[in-house]
Amino acid sequence: MSDSKNNSTGIGNKGENLAKAFLIKNGYRILEQNWRFKKLEIDLIAQKDDRIIFVEVKTRKNSTFGEPQIFVSKQKQSFIIKAAHHYLESNNIILEARFDIIAVTYQNQVFNIQHLERAFYPLV
Repeated sequence: MSDSKNNSTGIGNKGENLAKAFLIKNGYRILEQNWRFKKLEIDLIAQKDDRIIFVEVKTRKNSTFGEPQIFVSKQKQSFIIKAAHHYLESNNIILEARFDIIAVTYQNQVFNIQHLERAFYPLV
């Protein structure tokens, strides 16, 4: 694996861990991290009050090519929604669900976190 790939993976993992700590600090209970259903993955699954929150974490070294959240494509959203549906069904959870994005940027050796609640919705 190249240094660039290792560096990207390291920053991505750091971003996920920062997002997790951010949620905990803000009263969320983390239920799962990197939860998988077949080839689909949800970065974080949390609960706050009577709501379950499925969180996609996007980390970028800078915003030169756009804010991290713009890289959560409609297809990626669809995959997250499909996996979330399976998670809710398989765990017999009947709470209201929400889909958030946590955008993490790393510039000048500083991490910035932006929590976008209700970032996308399942199609009905």
